[in-house]
Amino acid sequence: MQCSWKAVLLLALASIAIQYTAIRTFTAKSFHSCPIPNPMNCSLSQDTDAADRLCDESPTFSYNLSRKTHVLILATTRSGSSFVGQLFNQHFDVFYLFEPLYHVQYTLIPKLTQSKSTTDRRVMLGASRDLLRSLYDCDLYFLENYIKPQPVNHTTDRLFRRGASKALCSPPVCESVGAVDLHLEEGDCVKKCGTLNLTLATESCREHGHVAIKTVRVPEVSDLRALVEDPRLNLKVIQLVRDPRGILASRSETFRDTYRLWRIWDGTGRKPYNLDVTQLTTVCEDFWNSVSTGLNRPPWLKGKYMLVRYEDLARNPMKKTEEIYDFLGIPMDSNIERWIQNNTRGDRSSSKHKYGTVRNSAATAEKWRFRLSYEIVAFTQHACQQVLAQLGYKTAGSEEELKNLSISLVEERDFLPFS
Repeated sequence: MQCSWKAVLLLALASIAIQYTAIRTFTAKSFHSCPIPNPMNCSLSQDTDAADRLCDESPTFSYNLSRKTHVLILATTRSGSSFVGQLFNQHFDVFYLFEPLYHVQYTLIPKLTQSKSTTDRRVMLGASRDLLRSLYDCDLYFLENYIKPQPVNHTTDRLFRRGASKALCSPPVCESVGAVDLHLEEGDCVKKCGTLNLTLATESCREHGHVAIKTVRVPEVSDLRALVEDPRLNLKVIQLVRDPRGILASRSETFRDTYRLWRIWDGTGRKPYNLDVTQLTTVCEDFWNSVSTGLNRPPWLKGKYMLVRYEDLARNPMKKTEEIYDFLGIPMDSNIERWIQNNTRGDRSSSKHKYGTVRNSAATAEKWRFRLSYEIVAFTQHACQQVLAQLGYKTAGSEEELKNLSISLVEERDFLPFS
C-alpha cells in the first residue's frame, strides 16, 4: 500500500517536532533566569520545584537588568544583509553573530530552501526563537544542540561563518590574534584562531554592552512578536529590504545552480516551462506581509522597528547608519565611520568572497539593471507589483528606461522609525 504525499508530510513534520521537543527537554535549564542564590531571587535552601517556579515568575530579575540593546537584522538572502551586519560587527561594544539560525535549519530541516512552502519554512520558527533568546542572554552553550558533530568540552570548529564575527576572532576568544591582525579576512581568522571555545565566547558576549544578530531565516517581523514582547530582552528589529529585481539578479549570479532556469531564460529569451517562480514570489510575499505589519504600527512594535531600504543605505551610507544608531540609542564610534569609508568606494573585484562587503555601494545597488533582461524585469514587476509600490520602487516601462541610469527607479521615501 502506498502512502499519500500528505501522510508522508505529516510523518516528516511529526519527526521534526519530536526532535525539537527532545532538544527542549534536555536543555530546559538553559532558560532559567535565576542561576545564582539571592534573597530577592531563588534561594538554594528552597526545594528545586519551588525555586524553578519562583524563577519562572520573576522575569524582572533576569540577566538583562543592564538593559543591553539586542538588535536583530531581519533580511533575506542577497539583500545587503552582510553589509548591514558589518555596521554592527565593527562597533567596539557590540557582540555580533552572523546567521546562527543556519544551524537550526540544517539540524531540523536539512533540505530547506527559499523555494519551499510556507509551512515547511515555519517548522523551525519555535526553535529559532528559543535559540535567539538564549543568544541574546549570552548563553552560547545552547548552540551546541544544533552544531553537528556535537562540540566536545564546549569547543567546535563547525560554527557557521565564525570568521564573520569580529568578537569571535579577537581576545579573549582568540588569544593568538595581535594588534596587526585587527582586520583579518574571514578565512584567516579561522586559521589563526583554531577551534572556537564557547565558554570564552560566552564570556566575551557578557563583556559587550550590546548583542546584534543577522538572519535571513525568519520570514516576517510578526514571527518575532514573542521576542519583542519578552521583558527579559530589549529587542529592536532592523528590517532590511531591497528591490526584488536586484535580489533576483544577485541570486542568479551567486547561486548559479539553484537559479539555473532563470539564467537560461535570461540567456535565451525563452521562459522554461518548469521555472520555479516561488523563488521570486516568496520574497515579495514575505516583504509585503512583514512591511505591512511594521508600517501599520501595532503597539507591540512601538520603539522596536525600523525599516531600511538597501538602496538608501548604499547611496548615503554614513547618513543612514547614523539614523540607525540614533534609533537604537547606541553611540556610533570611529571604527564604523572608518569601515564605511573603506568599504563603500571600492571595486567589486577587490572582494575575495561572494558575501564580501568591499564594493562601490551606490553602483552595486543599480547593477541589476544591466544583469537582467527586460523580459525578466517585466515579469518581476508584474509578480511583485504590490510590494514594489509599497516600498517606493518604480517600474521600468521599456528596455531603454531600464538601462538609463539617469532615470531613478527608487522614489524618495522617508520610512521613519516607529517611536
